[in-house]
Amino acid sequence: MGAQTGETDTKRMWLVERTYSDDEQNIVILVYATEDGRFYHRRERALTSFTGDHRVTKAALDVPADSYGPVDDPEEREQYATEAQRMAATHDPDDEV
Repeated sequence: MGAQTGETDTKRMWLVERTYSDDEQNIVILVYATEDGRFYHRRERALTSFTGDHRVTKAALDVPADSYGPVDDPEEREQYATEAQRMAATHDPDDEV
C-alpha cells in the first residue's frame, strides 16, 4: 500500500472496520479511513491470550502518506465515509474503542 503520486501528507483516519482473519487464528484486522472514504490504512494485530497484554485501539490515527492507499470501489468508499464520519462525530481521536 502506498499513497498515490502527489500525496505526501499525513491524513487523519478513523476506525471503520475491525474483523478477525479467516486465514490465521488470533489475528485482528483494523481498517482506518478518511472521512471522505477516499483513503484507507490497514493494520493486522496478533491477539494474545496473556491477560497482561493490553493493546489500545484508538478511534483515529494520523497516518503518513507512505502507509495509506486509495479506496477504488465506490460502494466501499461510501461505506468507509459513513463509518468514519460517525466515528468522528462520536469520539475524540484518542478515545479507546
